[in-house]
Amino acid sequence: MEYNQFVTQVQSFAQLASEAEAQKGIRATLATLAERIDRVLTRKLAEQLPKEMSLDLQAQEPQNPSSFNLQEFYQRVIEKEKIAPADAVMHVRGVFAVLNSSVNHADLNEIQAQLSPDYEELFAI
Repeated sequence: MEYNQFVTQVQSFAQLASEAEAQKGIRATLATLAERIDRVLTRKLAEQLPKEMSLDLQAQEPQNPSSFNLQEFYQRVIEKEKIAPADAVMHVRGVFAVLNSSVNHADLNEIQAQLSPDYEELFAI
């Protein structure tokens, strides 16, 4: 998928006012995801994303991923974007909706397996 198409789909799904807001949400969500999953999976995901996003994702790769629940995931996105909680939820859900339709399902299953059960709602979008 092309970068502009990914951004447009996130913007549409999350009902965002601008591409800039979608881009901000994408960066914050991917950075937070990279904090949560292991490096091998981060790289697999990065290989399937547009170059602009894969560079952002790989730049966030921590040595050891942190374990945190979905509410903490949202909180980290809130802090990165400096937005309201409801907006963060929409941004994260918008990004995951596009990931669900554009990333290899086996890799998505691996990502989901590394997350706690409360993340399941993001994979059902």
